[in-house]
Amino acid sequence: MAQATLAITMPEQVWVQQVSTAHPEATIRVIAAVPGSESGFALIRIAGPDVPSVIEDMDTHPQITELTLAQWSENEATVHFETTAPLLLFSSRDSGMPIELPVEIQDGEAIVEATGSRDRLSELAEQLEFFGLQYRIEHIRERLHDSQLLSERQQEIVVAAVRQGYYDTPRQCSLTELADHLEIAKSTCSETLHRAEEGIIKEFVGDLPNVEEEPPEGVVATSSD
Repeated sequence: MAQATLAITMPEQVWVQQVSTAHPEATIRVIAAVPGSESGFALIRIAGPDVPSVIEDMDTHPQITELTLAQWSENEATVHFETTAPLLLFSSRDSGMPIELPVEIQDGEAIVEATGSRDRLSELAEQLEFFGLQYRIEHIRERLHDSQLLSERQQEIVVAAVRQGYYDTPRQCSLTELADHLEIAKSTCSETLHRAEEGIIKEFVGDLPNVEEEPPEGVVATSSD
């Protein structure tokens, strides 16, 4: 399963692009959202130095058909609204690729995380392009459940190694002693540990934010009109 972080820019004619670029210091955080057949509904939290102006621009925008204040303070507000241009929601719905919330939008750019199969990720990319959204891939990696990272036998040996002090500094248990404790050959113990360590280290490196991975087939690193 692929997990991707995308930086997405909306078309200039869409309300969120216009409002967020008009107020670049404001942060719009989408905390709940659902698409309808021809519109979308969302709950957002707006934070910044001029929140009333952001809300006023939203309330008067023709693509916002309903707006209700749920919570209000000087520099923050929670707003429920309906829009006729929920392009991110439509892209997610039509591709079958869930977008993880919250989504943060600032100065015209949304940071989006999506997790699903590589085929679905490719379909999401196609839908973004279809709706005129520009994107670039910030990070992509394979997302494995912990139980999928190591085999049952590898987990057993790694756990024993930790408990016996094999990874302590200084080491409290030698490889020979660990193999004897597990009642397996030293060579088997060494090879199994090495394969487990390989999987753990590669997963760790894949989580690093500045380490890039090749995008899945059908997904390009950047997209523009």
